[in-house]
Amino acid sequence: MTFENYIAVENNSAFLGIRAIVLDIDGVLTDGRFGYDGSEHEIKFFHARDGHGIKLAMRSGLKVGALSGRASSANRKRAEELGFSFLYEGKKDKQKAFKILLDENNLKSEEVLYIGDDLVDIPVLREVGVAVAVNDAPGYLDEFCDFRTALPGGHGAVREVIEILLKEQNKWDILIQKYIG
Repeated sequence: MTFENYIAVENNSAFLGIRAIVLDIDGVLTDGRFGYDGSEHEIKFFHARDGHGIKLAMRSGLKVGALSGRASSANRKRAEELGFSFLYEGKKDKQKAFKILLDENNLKSEEVLYIGDDLVDIPVLREVGVAVAVNDAPGYLDEFCDFRTALPGGHGAVREVIEILLKEQNKWDILIQKYIG
């Protein structure tokens, strides 16, 4: 299902029960590429609009954090900058880590919106209230997702989803008042 058709999601009311957004990092918050600065330091690029969207979501009362298969100082730095509610990284078994995340954050799986981009995300995508694939994720993820973003990972896809969620929860107009007066 494409972003344009997200309103056709059979269980659109699922958006109303979302209390937390869980993000994959590589391929969702970034474009999936990473490099090294000539030493041990990993370099990743994060989109500023995604960061602002995350802040808006947290201002609305939502928990926002990440569940990543890779551990990285860049992940921790971005999570700290944005004030993530939680960060689970280096978790090769995402389904097991997701169960721990739910328990430690007093959440039910149907209260979570998850954004993923690859095979390792499927076990979590199958369990959550709203499952999303970024635009450039492989097509077979559609079978496990409620919709696919118009934007690719690392290029504003997270912000796109957050805006949809906040609008569905009738929080968007209140949040943007400080910007539009």
